[in-house]
Amino acid sequence: MTTALITGASAGIGAAFAQQLAAHQTDLVLVARSQDKLQELANSLRHQHQIQVDIIVQDLTAPNATETIFQTVQQLGRSIDLLVNNAGVGDYGDFTESNRDLQLKMVQLNIATIVDLSHRFLPGMRQRRTGGIINMSSVAAFQSMPYFSIYAATKAFTLSFSEALWAENRSYGVHVLAVCPGPAGIKFFKEAGFPSSLINVAEKIDTPVKTVVQDALEAFEKREPIVIPGSLINPILATLPRFVPREWVSSFWKLILGHDFDK
Repeated sequence: MTTALITGASAGIGAAFAQQLAAHQTDLVLVARSQDKLQELANSLRHQHQIQVDIIVQDLTAPNATETIFQTVQQLGRSIDLLVNNAGVGDYGDFTESNRDLQLKMVQLNIATIVDLSHRFLPGMRQRRTGGIINMSSVAAFQSMPYFSIYAATKAFTLSFSEALWAENRSYGVHVLAVCPGPAGIKFFKEAGFPSSLINVAEKIDTPVKTVVQDALEAFEKREPIVIPGSLINPILATLPRFVPREWVSSFWKLILGHDFDK
């Protein structure tokens, strides 16, 4: 039986990964900050699917968080076959007026944590010549996005990093996938501080988290390097920036996202 480690597993896409993998008899190590939510999910999955589920309560922006996770996994005697780097955070607003600590935490969580966990768990997968990593990116990865600048940039890193690892590890039997959804869960936009007008737009093109995960797992089985889940609007948003000048793309998103900041 395989074992998957999922970060940001207490809700949203992370919880959906846990539910769908459990249904395929995958043992789980669930990581998030909320002990109550993790424990409730773990108990439910154990009862429904008779699988082994361990939880690690950890704030991934805390010092030495990835070391703590890796050492805990070793102490549990678990061998990680699938790493799902799902945890992430976004922030909407003018970069100059933003909270500096939050921006740095975003880089830490969205980039450094993914790099570190991947570097820790990939060697074992290579040695066993099986396994893989699913990294959550975004359609935002395909373009710069004023007023969502750090988030889009971190997701561009995730996409590029994942594609490179996909190529590096194919001959070892290890697969790496970048998942690039559009809006998937309005809670994310509320927590990121988007105004209600933009949240209303996101709701109209929102992709259910179950669909995101289903598309991701299907693409992983097919050994695809990238998947853009959901409706046709998402591949369009990802593809169009390739065919127009980059400054047009940035100006477009400034118009869409920055109406509250224009002076």
